[in-house]
Amino acid sequence: MNWSFQLYSARNFQPWEAVLKMLGELGYAQVEGFGGVYDDPKAFRAELDKNGLAMPTGHFSIDALEKDFDGVRKIADTLGITLLICPYLVAESRPTDAAGWRGFGARLAKVGETAEKAGYGFAWHNHDFEFKKLADGSVPQDHILAAAPDIGWEMDVAWVVRGGDDPLPWIEKYGKRIAAVHVKDIAKPGEGLDEDGWSDVGHGTIDWAGLIQALRAKGAAKYYVMEQDNPNDIERFARRSIAAAKTY
Repeated sequence: MNWSFQLYSARNFQPWEAVLKMLGELGYAQVEGFGGVYDDPKAFRAELDKNGLAMPTGHFSIDALEKDFDGVRKIADTLGITLLICPYLVAESRPTDAAGWRGFGARLAKVGETAEKAGYGFAWHNHDFEFKKLADGSVPQDHILAAAPDIGWEMDVAWVVRGGDDPLPWIEKYGKRIAAVHVKDIAKPGEGLDEDGWSDVGHGTIDWAGLIQALRAKGAAKYYVMEQDNPNDIERFARRSIAAAKTY
């Protein structure tokens, strides 16, 4: 498998040239972009090429996707991104009921249509808030995906768990719509206290071997992307995580 790495994990460990060199040497074949690496796409692409890395997926804000798709397209084409991913909705913009979340899903569906016409895939990336039950007992993630039936999902498994849900039924339900997966782990009790409770992959509480087996059985997830939101040692996280993942 071509294991990928979400560069957001390394935002506090600059320069990027050193990060990309390390990832290439550790055996990563791909990285996933985010806003912090898009300032000079041509120069960044040169560093990727130098280290044998591809960037097939990238995160772009809902504002950029809706208001400046041409700008997104230029960045994506320069870096080689073919799957555009909307990663987040700020708290003050989040709906509070089912109708509101279906409305947001409709916005994503429209972006997806634009992306498809331009030759890109498009997916939504979850956090925990999409799995917090609404007053009627439903959860936002179902409304988002129902209102945007043609878009993919980048499933951040650890955020599903932190949202209070079990990822396996979601894998069963949405199968091939899961275009990519964030491979992230949650620390064991009493560990990871200075890393927001996250862990190196394979050293926490999530059954990644079983989850990857379930994803493969459903034909899901072309991309498996390592991520840790706040690591205290980026080399250790990257090294131990890919070592564990290669055993799955």
